[in-house]
Amino acid sequence: MSTSLWRNRAGTRRAAGPLTEGAGRAGFTARGVLYLLVGMLALQFAFGDGRRQADQGGALAEVAEQPFGAVLLWALGAGLCGMALWRLSEALFGAAGPDGRTGKKRLSSAARAVFYAFVAYSVLSFAAGARGSGSGSSDGRSRDVTARVLELPGGQWFMGVAGVAVACVGVVMGVRAVARRYRKHLRLGQIPPQTRRLVDTAGVVGGAARGLVFAAAGVFALRAAVEYEPDQAKGMDDTLRSFTETTMGPWLLVGVAIGLVLFGVFSFAMARWRRL
Repeated sequence: MSTSLWRNRAGTRRAAGPLTEGAGRAGFTARGVLYLLVGMLALQFAFGDGRRQADQGGALAEVAEQPFGAVLLWALGAGLCGMALWRLSEALFGAAGPDGRTGKKRLSSAARAVFYAFVAYSVLSFAAGARGSGSGSSDGRSRDVTARVLELPGGQWFMGVAGVAVACVGVVMGVRAVARRYRKHLRLGQIPPQTRRLVDTAGVVGGAARGLVFAAAGVFALRAAVEYEPDQAKGMDDTLRSFTETTMGPWLLVGVAIGLVLFGVFSFAMARWRRL
């Protein structure tokens, strides 16, 4: 790479720094709100109130009913757009940290940018009035997508691989949370000691709960592929409800729901103290 080209890219990254940093912090805040609401909805179901689905659709419907709900929905969508923009900047210019410019890190950031762009689109579509796009059942969408994939040549194998991949992602999420790998991204010196303990609790418990949900969803997708049965695939709501079918009854769901609430709190901490 020529010196002038390198300088141009470095200058572009510095100029975009404040913008992408603000976008990233807004994105973590929006993510925190969604996980906080999903966790609270899951808790309501565990204690007998199943009027809302414990997924993104249920969370958006809950927001829409609040005072200034429309404004809040647009703010959530804008925040998630910010998250997608920040992840895209990481893919293009590299992330913070010594390994931030590696190909593996850039590819991971690009995949996350696509994911958050999709989530932001669904939230903004819901805010604009296309309620089916953002508030539709995650379970129904999962079954529809699974059915389409299984109809493709080699779809059963593809679905199986996807299920294993999602389950592995969930396991990695949980392991990284328990190992407190998130600490390397935080400005720990700026966090008061008592608050740091709260952040650690939210990061470990919340991250483990989030990883468990992803791992379980991956297992259900794999089961749908093996049995060639789309109805075995589950979105977040059905995945959470399935925890009540274990020997622990609703108490496992209560624990996971509390974990998701804590992950929302952890996301707020990341919005405040993460290195971006």
